[in-house]
Amino acid sequence: MSTLPARSVRPMRNNGRVARTAGSTTRAVRLDQTCAEAVGVARSGLTGIDPDHVGEHVEVMAEGERVVTHFFECLQPGYRGWRWAVTVARIARSRHVTVCETTLLPGPEALLPPEWVPWQDRLQPGDLGVGDLLPTTPDDDRLVSGYVQSDDPAVEETAWELGLGRPRVMSREGRSDAAQRWYDGDRGPIAPISTAAPRAARCGMCGFYLPLAGSLRLAFGVCGNVYAPDDSRVVSVDHGCGAHSEVLVEPVPAVEELPTVYDDSEVESVAVSRAAGSVPDLDVPEPYGHS
Repeated sequence: MSTLPARSVRPMRNNGRVARTAGSTTRAVRLDQTCAEAVGVARSGLTGIDPDHVGEHVEVMAEGERVVTHFFECLQPGYRGWRWAVTVARIARSRHVTVCETTLLPGPEALLPPEWVPWQDRLQPGDLGVGDLLPTTPDDDRLVSGYVQSDDPAVEETAWELGLGRPRVMSREGRSDAAQRWYDGDRGPIAPISTAAPRAARCGMCGFYLPLAGSLRLAFGVCGNVYAPDDSRVVSVDHGCGAHSEVLVEPVPAVEELPTVYDDSEVESVAVSRAAGSVPDLDVPEPYGHS
């Protein structure tokens, strides 16, 4: 069975004519009645296909002069809404119709896979796993050649590395994208932990703040506080948290403990009486068997 490419322009039917649009030109193709009536010939062209998978005749469409495509319902499992397409034709001044080619095409209600997206557009932060390789393209806008003079002093300082330095360094656009992403992320000024921290507890004034080098020095640094949730991560200069080195906790006043006072005047003497025969009064102590 041959294969026809799926048509990107669906024809419009109008009184036996089919209007096609190609660029800015529009032409009408007359539906050949002899080819259109050859439904049996078209069905016989579906050789090698289980007859139970071929349903009713759906429609006919003019492809060109004396060229017509017949569509049959596809009953094959997993292809709901698809249609068998059989193209037939005849020569001029002849009523003999022959089959040109057959294929399986999606119909208006066919189940289709999602539109294919290149892998570089599908890739999301965090997708890279252990052992994975993620090569950058030669025309990556985030990188420029390392030997091109840069406007970043930190890049110029690396010129001694391996002669001309690194093969590629971050471009101005790459640094700008990274800075905006960091600033809008969880370690920027609008992060929940930053807005909940005291107003004066900003990373730029923290003793654990390690500024970056180069053009990003004025805006970003790395947190070095082991007890902070952003330890070893890039934070903005106006980010903040409760682990600031100079954060002040309002002292709680100590409760004064009073000395213990005993008041003997409040002691009341109580006489205790015994019932008769409970414990006899003996002047001589009882022997306990000790020699």
